[in-house]
Amino acid sequence: MIQIKKTTEDDIEDLMSVRLEMLREVNDLPPDAQFSKTLVDCSREYFLNGDQTTVLAIDSGDDGKESKIIGCASISYITIMPTFDHPTGKRAHLMNVYVNKNYRRQGIAQKMIESLIEEAKSRGVTEISLDATQAGRPVYKKLGFCENAEGMVLELR
Repeated sequence: MIQIKKTTEDDIEDLMSVRLEMLREVNDLPPDAQFSKTLVDCSREYFLNGDQTTVLAIDSGDDGKESKIIGCASISYITIMPTFDHPTGKRAHLMNVYVNKNYRRQGIAQKMIESLIEEAKSRGVTEISLDATQAGRPVYKKLGFCENAEGMVLELR
């Protein structure tokens, strides 16, 4: 049975583990690849103290005894100056949507995203943005996300 669970600080080790698993896969890194202390420490700090909501997908197993984290998804909240289109100024960015390759194409990502959309609505968010991979685009479109060519970005490195 697959359960979608909103994380708390008690879930930080499971959250960090699945996040690093996702980073390894997305970046074609070996399973034992190590990450910089800065990346790990800042990720941990963000999940513990950032303005975000993260959910985990958990397979409780057929016997209900052995649970396994099989996915995660996060939404980060920002507040900008209110506009006519976004009178609350509350926006969000969906990211880190990941499902272990052995569990894909079962609707798990969709369930996690739906959970985060409901959370965002309850917070008064009027727009959710995301950066989509080609593999992720179909599920986002199914949930009502649209292509948007209005934005521009300046990366500060």
